[in-house]
Amino acid sequence: MTKTISGFSKLNKQQKIDWLISNFLSDNPNAETTLEQYWNSNKKLQQLHDEFIENTISNFYLPYGIAPNFIINGKSYAIPMAIEESSVVAAAALVAKFWSTRGGFTAEVISTTKIGQVHFMYKGKFDALEKYFNDIKPQLFKATEAITKNMQKRGGGILDIELKNKTDKLDNYYLLHVTFETKDSMGANFINSCLEAMATAFRKEDIEIVMSILSNYIPDCLVKAQVSCKIEELGKNATIIAQKIYQAVQIAQVEPYRAVTHNKGIMNGIDAVVIATGNDFRAVEAGVHAYAAKSGVYKSLSNCSIDDGIFKFWIEIPLALGTVGGLTALHPMAKLSLEILQNPSAKELMQIIAVAGLAQNFGALKALTTTGIQQGHMKMHLQNILNQLGASPEEKIELIKILNHQQITYNSVNKAFHKLRINKLKQ
Repeated sequence: MTKTISGFSKLNKQQKIDWLISNFLSDNPNAETTLEQYWNSNKKLQQLHDEFIENTISNFYLPYGIAPNFIINGKSYAIPMAIEESSVVAAAALVAKFWSTRGGFTAEVISTTKIGQVHFMYKGKFDALEKYFNDIKPQLFKATEAITKNMQKRGGGILDIELKNKTDKLDNYYLLHVTFETKDSMGANFINSCLEAMATAFRKEDIEIVMSILSNYIPDCLVKAQVSCKIEELGKNATIIAQKIYQAVQIAQVEPYRAVTHNKGIMNGIDAVVIATGNDFRAVEAGVHAYAAKSGVYKSLSNCSIDDGIFKFWIEIPLALGTVGGLTALHPMAKLSLEILQNPSAKELMQIIAVAGLAQNFGALKALTTTGIQQGHMKMHLQNILNQLGASPEEKIELIKILNHQQITYNSVNKAFHKLRINKLKQ
């Protein structure tokens, strides 16, 4: 039997829950309790969350942690991270402390240009289209004046509009390629509004507008983050560590299967801060991964060099971020995150987030090439396993001691847990 409904969005929250339970959760007597226990007791705050999206029935929480001891361009930071993966915050904090005694991280914004496009079809001659574009181009700027006025006051706005011929890829396909500067705003709504105004002004009988939309591929909105030190400063077995990290990066440059996981590790750090600051992690992910494939082959986002006894490790990535507008202005935790980061500009936030990604990558590569990734990861995952097994606080303390020097797997923890309980029953 098909379980469809008309007018679901018009139901109140309780009615939505009742319908959901009746049709999909009838065998779960705890479903409604589970949903309600994640409601915020502050009704005003819950209403704010309810209005972020449509058809809200509850909240989905992520752990919110802090990675301290980051030194970026000589300034101290404690970086907030919202993520469910157990070892990410710990690894970031460990790497931050490691580099804090070796000069810290340096970061710089290379460029901040963002892109939007008006896609259209045109069957006539290109020369005629090009003349029309050149004639009407001033009008395209004029059509956006009401939208760009405030942005221009902040030093932003439309930088240029280009006509691009794509008929070698698709018959009759052309586009207007528009570059923007959006300052401290991520700028999605601003860019899309400008593009729609341009499309209206550009449209004529023989031009069929298909769509007007920003691009999340932003190869000219770039930030670079770096660490470096003398090889011997890397600690015990420094030469071997430096060489293995270098080799790991080279492998990720030539082997796409490895590069995807390598870059996923970078995004562990980046996404966690992007989410914590109320930015769009899907847009960031899309743009970063497209940039990793800009050569036609998917490659590592990070780089490493060993020259004249100096170890350098760096990343150069595109990040479209905002510190004003959108969720950053509405979500109390996003606002608090930005306050923890000392109210950065969008450029400063780009630097902080790039550093978080670089730190995560360094920590992962150091672990992979020395002790192996599972040793640290599974120790952090131990708490999750103990929670699944229903261990009491006292049992957790005992089991952590018992398993301290053992390989952590679900089976090994489960075996130790049941053995502990059996021994207690015998006492």
